[in-house]
Amino acid sequence: MNIASNNFEKAAAAANDILYGYAHSLTVFSLISLQETEIAADCNHLLWNYKLNLTTDPKFESVAVEIKECAAEERGKGYLVSCLVDHRGNITEYQCNQYIVKMTSIVFSDYRLICGFMDKCREDINTLHCGSISTGEKDVHSQGEVIACLEKGLVREAEEQPGAHAIGANCKKAIMRVAELSSDDFHLDRYLYFSCREDRERFCENTPAGEGRVYKCLFNHKFEEAMSEKCRDALTTRQKLIAQDYKVSYSLAKACKTDLRKYRCSADTNMPRAREARLSYLLLCLESAVHRGRTVSGECQGEMLDYRRMLMEDFSLSPEIVLHCRGEIEAHCSGLHRKGRTLHCLMRVGRGDLGAIDNLCQKALQTLIQEADPGADYRIDRALNEACEILSCLMEHLYTDKMVEDCEHRLLELQYFIARDWKLDPILYKKCQGDASRLCHTHGWNETSEMMPPGAIFSCLYRHAYRTEEQGRRLSRDCKVEVQRILHQRALDVKLDPELQRRCMTDLGKWCSEKAESGQVLEETTCFVLINYNMWSTMLGLDQGHSNTCTTMVYVFCIEVADNQIDTGDLMECLVQNKHQKEMNDKCAVGVTHFQLVQIKDFRFSYKFKMACKEDVLKLCPNIKKKVDVVLCLSTTVRNDTLQDMKEQRVSVKCRKQLRVEELEMSEDIRLEPELYDSCKQDIGRLCQNVAFGNAQVIECLKENKKQLTQRCHHKVFKLQEVEMMDSELDYQLMRVCKPMIRRFCTEADAKNMLQCLKQNKNSELMDPKCKQMITKRQITQNTDYRLNPVLRKSCKADIPKFCQSILNKATGDSELEGQVVSCLKLKYADQRLSPDCEDQIRVILQESALDYRLDPQLQLHCTDEISRLCPEEAAAQEQTGQVEECLKVNLLKIKVEGCKKEVLNILKESKADIFVDPVLHTACALDIKHHCAAIPPGRGRQMSCLMEALQDKRVRLQPECKKRLQDRIDMWSYAAKVAPAEGFSDLAMQVMTSPSKNYILAMIGLGVCVLFLFGLLCGRITKRVMQEQKNRGVITLFFYSIFVLLRGRGG
Repeated sequence: MNIASNNFEKAAAAANDILYGYAHSLTVFSLISLQETEIAADCNHLLWNYKLNLTTDPKFESVAVEIKECAAEERGKGYLVSCLVDHRGNITEYQCNQYIVKMTSIVFSDYRLICGFMDKCREDINTLHCGSISTGEKDVHSQGEVIACLEKGLVREAEEQPGAHAIGANCKKAIMRVAELSSDDFHLDRYLYFSCREDRERFCENTPAGEGRVYKCLFNHKFEEAMSEKCRDALTTRQKLIAQDYKVSYSLAKACKTDLRKYRCSADTNMPRAREARLSYLLLCLESAVHRGRTVSGECQGEMLDYRRMLMEDFSLSPEIVLHCRGEIEAHCSGLHRKGRTLHCLMRVGRGDLGAIDNLCQKALQTLIQEADPGADYRIDRALNEACEILSCLMEHLYTDKMVEDCEHRLLELQYFIARDWKLDPILYKKCQGDASRLCHTHGWNETSEMMPPGAIFSCLYRHAYRTEEQGRRLSRDCKVEVQRILHQRALDVKLDPELQRRCMTDLGKWCSEKAESGQVLEETTCFVLINYNMWSTMLGLDQGHSNTCTTMVYVFCIEVADNQIDTGDLMECLVQNKHQKEMNDKCAVGVTHFQLVQIKDFRFSYKFKMACKEDVLKLCPNIKKKVDVVLCLSTTVRNDTLQDMKEQRVSVKCRKQLRVEELEMSEDIRLEPELYDSCKQDIGRLCQNVAFGNAQVIECLKENKKQLTQRCHHKVFKLQEVEMMDSELDYQLMRVCKPMIRRFCTEADAKNMLQCLKQNKNSELMDPKCKQMITKRQITQNTDYRLNPVLRKSCKADIPKFCQSILNKATGDSELEGQVVSCLKLKYADQRLSPDCEDQIRVILQESALDYRLDPQLQLHCTDEISRLCPEEAAAQEQTGQVEECLKVNLLKIKVEGCKKEVLNILKESKADIFVDPVLHTACALDIKHHCAAIPPGRGRQMSCLMEALQDKRVRLQPECKKRLQDRIDMWSYAAKVAPAEGFSDLAMQVMTSPSKNYILAMIGLGVCVLFLFGLLCGRITKRVMQEQKNRGVITLFFYSIFVLLRGRGG
């Protein structure tokens, strides 16, 4: 017992005579103070004077002055009574304690009886119009409203509300002192007592008064619907005072008194006293001690938990939030005051979900979260606690790295029994009890039925989850969600699914004895596949190990289909389509891919594919189970029907639609095509070991290193390219890289012909460089083999075997032709021997390859070294303007490699046939073509001949650059004629028509014909047919030889 208690006990004996005389009177006054009936003014005044005299009675003071803590108090003004009230907790003598308690109720029944209060707050009472201090204007019970009015004024000042009055410093201390003295018993806060009397009976009937217990009980029920608004306002005011001074909470001040002293939470001399007293400072100081590993008493931590929860529940208890976040609350969070919803709304604003947030508001939020520290205990955040089911949350994290092993075991032990009786899962029972009663004929909580045991109820609910609207008798939406949750949990461990465990025990022992790790078992068992996998694929789209990580991603990408997932399986399809988006969670992307890899084992694992194509598979692809084989079978059928122009497709429309989805998904990851993956696994490890799977990156790597692939892998990649070129939509990389350009240029184009559309717009100024680079890659690929260019293949189907059969005969089925067929067709184009459709396609190829030498495989094959030696700058620039070819033409005499020289000569020959395939010349002469050759159609060398005639005509003035380029071409062609003589009459005729000495040559030919005619007349008529034929052959031979000699002699 401390010194104060001893002093009280000594004084108690001397005060017994006074106490006995006053006891009866105090009891009467206490009863009167609790009544609401009006008292006559004269009687009221008489009673008030009597109470005032009690507080200043000299006999009372003569006894109280012996108390050491109260010895220095001023006499005659009632200060001793306040001192004794303040130290009443230390009194152990019963009669003395009771006397002080009764005196306390009398003192707090009227603010005028509280020592010094009226003197300190008179001016503020008048300024705030908190009430009259004249006798008779307020009855005794309404005097508590005066203090309540001042308390509200103090709160408005702290929150810096508009028009707030600055209360005097002495009055502030008096207000807080009164609140502190009344913190023990809620009867002493007269305004709160009368505001909450009915609520106390409703919520805290069995809570005894004293030690702040009733306050805490009412605080805990503050946001109950049945709580009156008047009481709620009074409680909020009380809480705001506690936020300003923790000692206004009796229980907190008492429980943490020792810890505050121990950790020196009130010893900072540099800090104002008011700051030290704030609840936030106390919480931060003690939380810091806890986080440092120091010991804080359990009673104090319990109080801290209560008040941290209080701060998270009601934002208005933090003046900084009210002051700095007023605009954000009005704009985004009005009407969400209760249960912490306003704070969570502000957090969403701070996160950027609802708009911008002021820096001061952001800082105030950060400070409040630090003070409340909800991260240390989720129970502090009521909104979070109510929104999150803890047992369900723990189950969601079973078998994850974050789950503690001991917690895992205890959780499974409990869940084992919960899984066998649906009523033991409170959330499932709450959401589904109506559905279970309606659909499964269940009884009450304690009633059982042999016809429908508890373990069968969930199976019944599951069956009804898949019924269509036409079938009726479907589950409610809330119940569907819970059924989905239970399926997630049961997918974790075979023991959590009673039916699966019963049916699969044999398979578990047979197949999984060495793979007994939970979670992995379910992925391997055959019986699991047959019983449970359909349940997964239709309802979840993912296995449990990955669904948690995808929850956020569902709301980011798939919110529109999330609610329909149970019925359609669209959720999985949506996640697959978005798994490579930048915002996609890495773990979710891995999970989606994992599920795709599992799906390829059996087409029935893909719910939508199975439902769309089940009948088609049975009819067209019987006995095939592997998804890849089924897709190949169906897609081959569709392709054959299309090529043969079948009037009616054998594969149904709905199956063709879903088949397209599956083909697109498989093109994204090489692992989804097992045959290709197995064939190229060795090459992937050798050439693409640092390339990540997904986004078709590995496939693209194999394409880029095609020349280094093994024969088996090369063949598979070639076949894949052949399919992709026929259907551009299956070219995942092309579609991904060029997606924005497809939207810009090809919105109306058929997806299968997307590459063709992109090629047509490749040189547009609006074309994205990355997309242009990808298009060029595909063009290079197409030109390596005519089979990779379906448009060319179709247009030249008659020309290829006619002119290039020798090349086809040498080729094997597994090898590529390295552009030989295309080169063959180019030469025939120069000879003007191709069909019109084929000629059009070759002209396009010539124009494209003239701009970019990389599109000519034969030129690249033979001239790589020469380009590096003679044209390094042009090649390094990678400008698709034909500069590399122009460089090779200019340096024709310097080329040492015969194969390269031959290719350049072929280019020169091709350029004679069409000026468009010589981009440098065409650019230089574009204006002259428009002026002098506009009426002449392009092709077959017509415009080139027109320019040559214009060059020879002295009356025509060509552009200097055009004239220079034409003269260069004449010199090149002259050299080409010397190095590579004409191979036939068409070659000879072309050389004559494009020769600068054309007029001279034609004159000589005309002269020769005349000489032959005269010679015939002189020699007479030869009647024998044989002799005539021999003569004709000799004349024709002489004729051609003469022309050849003339050409050689004239340099053209």
